[in-house]
Amino acid sequence: MDRNSNLELIKSNAKWDLIVIGGGANGLGTALEAVSRGYKTLLLEQGDFAQGTSSRSTKLIHGGIRYLPQGRFLFVRSALRERATLMQNAPHLVHALPLILPSHNWFEYCYYGIGLKLYDILAGQKNIHASSLLSKDQVLKHIPTLNPEFIKGGICYFDGQFDDARLAICLAQTVEDQGGTVLNYMKVQELIKSDDRVIGVAAKDLEGNHDYNLFANIVINATGGYVDALRKMDVEDIEPSLVLSQGTHIVLNRSFYPSDHSLIIPKSSDGRILFVIPWYNRVLVGTTDVEIGAMTSDPRPKVGEIEYLLQHTKDIFSNNPAPSDILSVFSGIRALLKPKRRNGTSQITREHSIEISQSNLVSILGGKWTTFRLTGEETVNIAAQKADLPIQPSKTQKLRLHGWTKHLQPSEWQYYGSDLPLVEKLGVDNPSLLEKFNPELPCRGVDVIWSVRHEMARCLEDVLSRRNRSLLLGAIESMEIAPQVAELMAKELGKDKIWESEQVDAYRQLAIGYLPGKL
Repeated sequence: MDRNSNLELIKSNAKWDLIVIGGGANGLGTALEAVSRGYKTLLLEQGDFAQGTSSRSTKLIHGGIRYLPQGRFLFVRSALRERATLMQNAPHLVHALPLILPSHNWFEYCYYGIGLKLYDILAGQKNIHASSLLSKDQVLKHIPTLNPEFIKGGICYFDGQFDDARLAICLAQTVEDQGGTVLNYMKVQELIKSDDRVIGVAAKDLEGNHDYNLFANIVINATGGYVDALRKMDVEDIEPSLVLSQGTHIVLNRSFYPSDHSLIIPKSSDGRILFVIPWYNRVLVGTTDVEIGAMTSDPRPKVGEIEYLLQHTKDIFSNNPAPSDILSVFSGIRALLKPKRRNGTSQITREHSIEISQSNLVSILGGKWTTFRLTGEETVNIAAQKADLPIQPSKTQKLRLHGWTKHLQPSEWQYYGSDLPLVEKLGVDNPSLLEKFNPELPCRGVDVIWSVRHEMARCLEDVLSRRNRSLLLGAIESMEIAPQVAELMAKELGKDKIWESEQVDAYRQLAIGYLPGKL
């Protein structure tokens, strides 16, 4: 992906079939759905791809076992089918993860065992592995740090795990592979109307400070937590469609949890599911559920969220982590469909809805990563009909994503898939580029160069937060390598020392926020 080339493309195209606003899960899924059907497609993102909620998930592709007691079997079955589709189309990014659900007594042992058998049945032939009952000794063998007093036994089942930000980049690349155009740091400032119909957008290139009027047969609002802000551009006094809920995760050293099995606590003190998940060479603990009033691009943990997570680890583990053990903490904002009645955001499902305004603006409300493809398919079905585009069937269910390979090389960098040999070829003439900047982080010189040349990374945060996950895996260590990364980026982007210094300063201010109370 080359941003400068894409800017030239939007100058030469008088009109698009679809303009998709938003570079998160919903937007990227919708853009891929549209372009794979042959529609001329443009995606605009005001920040970086997946800069918001879509890079701050629990890193699971799953059916959602918490919806089983609510009787939402069709929703769970649909999500499980999408899980299988993603594992088939992006094996370099989505893989099977065993999870253990501990039981405290025989009633829970039977209750959860039956529930997870139903989960198996809903997955059908596309189930990863059948769930199985475990004795107390078997649970402790898989998770040796678990407090023995906490359990009587457990159930093992399987779901999918992924790197959310890397999947977003992969989707953007696949959109381009299919002939679409994507641009980050392109902010939509106004909807263009004619005869009370939305016919395009007025957008500003935040990097070059240029304005563009871009026209399309139909415009799709896929801006996640910002969806209501864009709906208000269309109808000023429109009612809000969303409830916003913040979820926070802490990241710990793997020594606190030396297991390849994830742990799931089905009901914490506030009734929410809690996960302990091995991810790269770290462990994630989350998540919280705190209703908030307004969307923000870089949310911070609220008072008590970190204490809540640490307290639950003390209830679970025999070796208790302290605040000083936190390597990083990150928060994301869930955009949930506003229900008529509710008793807290933890009870709201991650279902989506598609709205068409009188001016023909199509808005995606709600949704989640696991079902992004299905959301995109439904959205394009509606948008194509409203825009009188030639009706084409969906092709994404069997569309292999960028980097797909049958010869997957397990490594810290397997998310590149078939691109990995090309990435490492950048270090042939300079082997030092193949060395990590810090042994604790999966970031090398070749990764930085590749992210700038082929993944549209424009600033230090893009590289260290989303092209590789250094910020989440070790905020302090990521600050230490920031000057080296900025220097290499500056050479690629043709920037000067002042730019380098400004980037490092801005990144350090950002990263400090991922270490509350530590610096």
